Amino acid sequence: MREVRAARGHVLRTVLLGLVQAGCAITVALGLARLGTALLQDGTLPTALPGTLAAVLLALGVRALAAGITERYGHRSATATIADLRLRLVSHTAELGPRAGAGRGADVASLATSGLEKLRPYLVGYVPQLLLAATVTPLCLLVIALLDPLSAVITLVTLPLIPLFMILVGSLTVGRSARLIEDMRSLWAQLLDLVDGLPTLRALGREHGPERTVRALGDRHRASALGSLRYAFLSSMVLEFLSTLCVALVAVSIGLRLVAGEMELAPALAVLVLAPEVHLPLRSVGARYHASTDGLAALDATFTVLAEPLSSAGTLPAPDLRRSTLALRDIAVASRHGLAPDGAELTLRPGRVLALTGASGTGKTTAVQVLLGLLDPDRGRAEVIGPDGAVTDVRDLDRRSYWDQLTLLPQRPVLPPGTLREVLAAARPDAGAEELEEAARLTGLAPVIAARGWDADLGRGGRGLSLGERQRLSLARALLSPAPLVVLDEPTAHLDGGTEQIVLDLVDRLREQGRTVLVVAHRETLLGRADDVVSLGTEVTR
Repeated sequence: MREVRAARGHVLRTVLLGLVQAGCAITVALGLARLGTALLQDGTLPTALPGTLAAVLLALGVRALAAGITERYGHRSATATIADLRLRLVSHTAELGPRAGAGRGADVASLATSGLEKLRPYLVGYVPQLLLAATVTPLCLLVIALLDPLSAVITLVTLPLIPLFMILVGSLTVGRSARLIEDMRSLWAQLLDLVDGLPTLRALGREHGPERTVRALGDRHRASALGSLRYAFLSSMVLEFLSTLCVALVAVSIGLRLVAGEMELAPALAVLVLAPEVHLPLRSVGARYHASTDGLAALDATFTVLAEPLSSAGTLPAPDLRRSTLALRDIAVASRHGLAPDGAELTLRPGRVLALTGASGTGKTTAVQVLLGLLDPDRGRAEVIGPDGAVTDVRDLDRRSYWDQLTLLPQRPVLPPGTLREVLAAARPDAGAEELEEAARLTGLAPVIAARGWDADLGRGGRGLSLGERQRLSLARALLSPAPLVVLDEPTAHLDGGTEQIVLDLVDRLREQGRTVLVVAHRETLLGRADDVVSLGTEVTR
């Protein structure tokens, strides 16, 4: 509630509407008591007391309206709260950097989608009933005490039994919900890993092997869900039994005193109407608690991620990268298998093409991430040497001013949704139609456009295109972009020999434009186009 403004507004609105509902419940009880007494003792029909009858009907209508408003705005507040937490979770994970998010992408995806969505029952059902228990219950109990102190004492003594058993049953439900969330996250992780590696599995003829693991995870998730439902039904049965027993004790006491002539009919009827109202919010809290525990477990996991500290953001404006040199000085980054890279050194001069090579697992991509300010090294530093010779640590630079001057083509390109024209033009909004067509021609994208058309819709991440087609589209965006620094991470990894020539020609064209190029490469053909080659600490200048 402290973290999200929409949730705070929801609480305040629910409290005010809860007071309205409490007033309506008391009005209905007193009105029905008067109408019932007149009918039973004097034989007067309710229509003979139009004022009282109108007050009862009006109170019922207002209460129904208040309950409807509470639920309606509860859904709105829940949607706003979930959207806010989802945005903060994804943004914070992105700001933590690629190394912090490695290996838990499925966890974040699970939390940001189905996990946080389970918070809706908590905000829409549990919170309003909890606040009603804090408003309706004490006000109705106060009115009962004024009408019949003995009934108030009985209610006050039996009332704590409901939260007591709620705690006992709820403690079991929380453990079940935590296991349910963990099983769900494991299932998500396995599924996403399977989908991501499906092309490799198919190439090796092993696409049918992991289905047993996924099926076992699904069975475990299903068993956890059914276990949570069993505890939910148990808690509902216990709450219904206790609340019925408490109201029955009040009713028996009133009935015996009415028979003995020790109590008048009007207060007796009012107390009988109000007694269930005292217990109703607590019953509803218990009935809805099990539906909210899954959301609370996901919320705890979300705040665990949000609590992870971010590296301090730099504030210095980045120098002009067209005339600046970038360097890595004795860079080392810890990994599961030691330091990778360990002691990396490179100097990327303006207008030159530098190829970074080395065996797999030696930290080439990690070194690039350090140079771009995406990852903090465990040793050493990444530097930008400005045109005036001033040396600045990359971590001290304002990220936006630094990243606006570079374009990155990762191994698996990430593309925004839109048409082919919109996605390509986003690299340089002021580019004309001829420039777009020229970039498409030079990168081998022209056949794709000829087959699909410029207005073909692409899904998020370039869905609808093959990996090679996404690679060509990303190359066209890099060529069209005005950024002085271009970073290519294994640009020929998913291309055939014919398309590889397009990448080689693109590197030459970028050099002719005076742009600085950093390329991670294995193939000798691509290494041969570089001015400088670095093999993780050893630099060879041609």
